[in-house]
Amino acid sequence: MQRKPLEAEMELFRDSARKFFQTQIRPHSERWREAGMVDREAFLKAGEAGYLCMWADEKYGGLGLKDFRYEQILIEENAAHGDSGYFVTLHSRLVAPYLQHFGSEAQKQRYFPGLISGETILAIAMTEPDAGSDLAGMKTRAEDQGDHWLLNGAKTYISNGILADLVIVAARTQPDNPHGVTLFLIERGMEGFERGRLLKKMGMKSQDTAELFFRDVKVPKANVLGQAHTGFYQLMKGLAEERLIAAVGNVAAARVALDLTRDFVKQRKVFGKPLAKMQNTRFKLAALDAELDFAQVYVDRCVEQHNLGKLDPVDAARAKLLSSELNGRMVDEGVQQHGGAGYMEEYPICRLYQDERIHRILAGTSEIMKEIIARSTLD
Repeated sequence: MQRKPLEAEMELFRDSARKFFQTQIRPHSERWREAGMVDREAFLKAGEAGYLCMWADEKYGGLGLKDFRYEQILIEENAAHGDSGYFVTLHSRLVAPYLQHFGSEAQKQRYFPGLISGETILAIAMTEPDAGSDLAGMKTRAEDQGDHWLLNGAKTYISNGILADLVIVAARTQPDNPHGVTLFLIERGMEGFERGRLLKKMGMKSQDTAELFFRDVKVPKANVLGQAHTGFYQLMKGLAEERLIAAVGNVAAARVALDLTRDFVKQRKVFGKPLAKMQNTRFKLAALDAELDFAQVYVDRCVEQHNLGKLDPVDAARAKLLSSELNGRMVDEGVQQHGGAGYMEEYPICRLYQDERIHRILAGTSEIMKEIIARSTLD
């Protein structure tokens, strides 16, 4: 189905974004995968192009582009022409909004110029060795010392963990309150803040994922994000957009996988004729193509609702669940249709398969999404 046409300025934006990813990102992909992280320069280039925190106010150096479709375009073009580990949306739309929603004016003036230029790279640290999305199990602690907070603990699986200059760290500040969590702005170079291992992953290998350690880090009161003890509710505020971002990426990646597979089966011959002429191949890819069209329409509708400030968290959970499961089926079928070639890393479908697996886990597992949906319809 034809997607709703974009305004002329957005089509121009898509063209420029495509050229950016083709020329500035894709040529470095192989080297970044081997290194386990992208170059810092890649963030600076995105900043120069105006692609970081596009929604930020002009007084901080932003473009003031609130329409989420601009970010959707970046996600789609990066999926098709960039690198999966170059996940600038994490910086711009998953982490930076916490500063926008809960930061003081002084904090915004201090940090936003660097976030927009790419000189300051963001990360958020919630997950711990023994606690994932269950904040009640969080062991990282911060104690009020009067003129500062004293932070101790460890975080793991932190995206941008090595590159990050500013990390939003969630720590328990009320031991007897499971929701008594505070968010702290931890800066590179703070005494007691240390990076651990650069973790090796199944996919998205060019995105640095790391362990972080905090040993008696003295955090100034000026680095508390929002009010103390309200971090749990702050974290909940961003979940709908986080799942929408995941859904946009899932559909974009699945479309790339379908296109790659379609091209391959047209060229690969079995029993003297192209694999694309075999009924089994035709029917399987036709069914996935139809599902992708349905998913695209639903996700685009969620984007519209999000722009209006009306995106229901349950609808976002539906989008995340269905798109991630569809992406999984698509890359699996893509590998199968490629045959032995699909198992070789030199073929893009192999890397798409590796990259996809995390998407049924991050931003809430498929099981959590099902529980959210069930609560809204059965309880």
